[in-house]
Amino acid sequence: MRSVLSLLTLSTVVLTACAPGGSVQNPFTGVTSALQAPDSQRGAVELAVKSEFPAIMAQIDAGGGPALTAAFDAAGVPLEDRPARLIQLRNEADLYAGNPGALTQALLVWGGRQMS
Repeated sequence: MRSVLSLLTLSTVVLTACAPGGSVQNPFTGVTSALQAPDSQRGAVELAVKSEFPAIMAQIDAGGGPALTAAFDAAGVPLEDRPARLIQLRNEADLYAGNPGALTQALLVWGGRQMS
């Protein structure tokens, strides 16, 4: 039974990822997010993160601040999601500490273009 459930879950993920339009639908919330943010948005997030990376990392540890808010804004992370995302960033700080590109990508995944 467990292998059937795993196969069903994998099939759902694969089929969802292959949806037309290059988007992924969260099977739990029904929200469809772009796999790839527009170049202008990606550039804005990269600029926000890379130009203030040490400050953003310190603000993640401190519970927020203007540089982190600017990065969330550039990525389009919904206001109501930010407290949970901040907790997630704190828990995964080692992952992002030396990698502004990984932080940029995470922000884009959490924000990005939201389509319904």
